Amino acid sequence: MTNGEYKAKLDQILDQAIEKDATDVHLSINQAPLFRIDGKLTDGAESKKEKILTGEDTEGLAFTLLSEEQKEQLFQIRDIDLSFAHKDKTRFRVNIFYQLGKIGVAMRLIPKKIRSIEELNLPPICAQFAQAMQGFFLVVGPSGHGKSTAMAALIEEINQTRADHIITIEDPIEYLFEENRCVIDQREVGQDVQSFARGLRESFRQDPDVIMIGEMRDPETIANAVTAAETGHLVLTTLHTNTAAQTVDRIIDSFPPHQQGQIRTQLASTILGILSRRLIPCLNGGVINAVELMIANSAVRNLIREGKTHQIDMIIETSSEEGMISLNHSLVDLVKRRMISIEEAENYSTSLSELRMLMKK
Repeated sequence: MTNGEYKAKLDQILDQAIEKDATDVHLSINQAPLFRIDGKLTDGAESKKEKILTGEDTEGLAFTLLSEEQKEQLFQIRDIDLSFAHKDKTRFRVNIFYQLGKIGVAMRLIPKKIRSIEELNLPPICAQFAQAMQGFFLVVGPSGHGKSTAMAALIEEINQTRADHIITIEDPIEYLFEENRCVIDQREVGQDVQSFARGLRESFRQDPDVIMIGEMRDPETIANAVTAAETGHLVLTTLHTNTAAQTVDRIIDSFPPHQQGQIRTQLASTILGILSRRLIPCLNGGVINAVELMIANSAVRNLIREGKTHQIDMIIETSSEEGMISLNHSLVDLVKRRMISIEEAENYSTSLSELRMLMKK
């Protein structure tokens, strides 16, 4: 097939993904294109006669997305991240990689419309974090459970309600923001800036009010992010962790022992809250949001400062009147509203015994 034919084939696959309301597309050798729909992978073949993809096919499809420079990077490093717009309908975040010497492609759909906090069914109190003038707020959870989408909703809330300068540092850029009340500069790692850490350091000279970091991947980025929160900026970021307590531990443990006391103190004084998201298959189709929300009150700050993060879960559990939400309470609420099954709740719970006890109440 020619490059033009591969481009037409890829357009057909992506149109099909949009039509099926898929969240992800996978192109692998010896498979027809696979779509993730309602959390489950399904074969994209319209008939059993549809040709499965060969190594030549996956390479041809992948190369339609890459410049010559990006191809060279792929050959050298063996994987590459990028994003692109498809027919002005939606954007895709893409990872192209080698497996068994052949190319594979994983693509995440990014809706063109940025959904609001309300539309995502996030706790309404999240809007208050978007109004903070300084501090550190994290959105966490497993891969594919809507961290970037929730972060975009917070940035859009700021964009609609404040007259600020927002700088985002992303790898790659996912949602494109249309400036409303804010000036928004979106910087892509590898294209606009060398690294997350360097982008953060440079941002201090760019007069930001709000800094959004796509992901914290190393101690230098974390240290710079905490410093930014200390020096009068609102910092929003994500981390691949499951719970608030685990998030705090991950941040602290990323530093050598002799620096952990300092980072505990800095984190305790700057953290505003941690939102953990799960997207759970509904009984009637689709997915629904379950959350854990930790708000950094004085008790939480003291636990972080004193190294007693294992007690954070108890604070969340007993502080619902302050707006905190435990994941198990969120799951139980969805079960009782007949939105999800008990089995799905148990699959996503981080404490089965507690979940079962709450279900009996």
